[in-house]
Amino acid sequence: MSAPSLQDPATLRAGAARAVHAARRRGVRLEASLAADAAPLAFELAYGACRHYYSLAALVNARLARPLRRRDEVLHALLVVGAYQLRHTRIPPHAAVAETVAAVEPLRRTWAKGLVNATLRRLPAAAPPASRTERWDHPEWMLHAMEDAWPEDCPALFRVNNSRAPMALRVNTRRTAVAAYRRRLDAAGIRHRPGLTTEALVLAAPRRARTLPGFAAGWVSVQDEAAQLAAHLLPAKPGARMLDACAAPGGKAFHFQERHPDAAVTALDADPQRLAHLRDEGRRLGHPLAATIVGDATTPDWWNGAPFDAILVDAPCSGTGTLRRHPDIKLSRAAKDVASAAAQQRAMLHNLWPMLSPGGALLYCACSILPEETDAVVGGFAQATPSAAIKPIEAAWGRPSAAGRVLLPTCGGPDGFFYARIDKR
Repeated sequence: MSAPSLQDPATLRAGAARAVHAARRRGVRLEASLAADAAPLAFELAYGACRHYYSLAALVNARLARPLRRRDEVLHALLVVGAYQLRHTRIPPHAAVAETVAAVEPLRRTWAKGLVNATLRRLPAAAPPASRTERWDHPEWMLHAMEDAWPEDCPALFRVNNSRAPMALRVNTRRTAVAAYRRRLDAAGIRHRPGLTTEALVLAAPRRARTLPGFAAGWVSVQDEAAQLAAHLLPAKPGARMLDACAAPGGKAFHFQERHPDAAVTALDADPQRLAHLRDEGRRLGHPLAATIVGDATTPDWWNGAPFDAILVDAPCSGTGTLRRHPDIKLSRAAKDVASAAAQQRAMLHNLWPMLSPGGALLYCACSILPEETDAVVGGFAQATPSAAIKPIEAAWGRPSAAGRVLLPTCGGPDGFFYARIDKR
């Protein structure tokens, strides 16, 4: 007998449950857990279950007589996936329950069929949430952090975080003109609008990237509008040497190369596999970078001593500006992770600064909206570094902050993002 297909209804629900469980217990990203060729419904169920995890888990817990054993906690994730189908999708209830019950077999928990069936069939009706985490589907530490940072924008910010992110594209202007690509989208019946940058287009509805006109030929990439601002904010003289210090998956480096074709761009990343994917993407787009280096941006071991004219630091962070796109962050992150990320960000700035030529510019960015990872990091670095001068960013987008400029996520708009430019005297 052949193995069940990834498209099998029970198998895809089991896969979604495993992904939610891995995010909750081990901090594994959903995109790393789900197979690339998994059915679209598997992605919908896993991402939706994480997006509404806290309210759905409360419904499930209300029906469980006792907590599940730790070794069986994947069943709790399966029940949350089942509850998501019943509360947030148009899947007929009988089908949602039946296929979720059947998913216990690929999870090797056949004994739990009765438990899953009874729990889902007797979920309590929607009721006023008993806690803030249930009401806003955010962990308590995150609610506090965002309220402290953006008191006037909450709770609207929480609602935005629980919405779906739009799909934005960046046209490769070395392969086709933006106007020409828009005509191709029109001809294909793909509705869209202009984005924040001259190369950005935002689709009315998301779709698989490989179905986009000219995708295989490198005419276009998928990249959020806010992330596309980096290549516009980092200045470069002709023939500049540019370092992207946390480069994978490569969108910002390639965008910079598109805008500055005579620049020598070096992509640095600590993950060899992600860097290999970056090289593949460079071949698709027709952007062979000057160098790709496996290395840690917090140490100088990989540097050959030749200074750079421009440095981009897209710092690892809490990702709190991208909760729409990565709802698993709400399950996998804790308050202590913000402090750990900030320490790493400071280490990167102090390590990379000697590699920047006098007169050069460093652009610091993060997909975080928490000041501990943005203004505090940049402001503290500038205060401790006499040769560092923060240059204010004047723009029509976002709002000014203490050390840079910040975008909060908006419904149908860009992700949350922070930018700061530091010039070297």
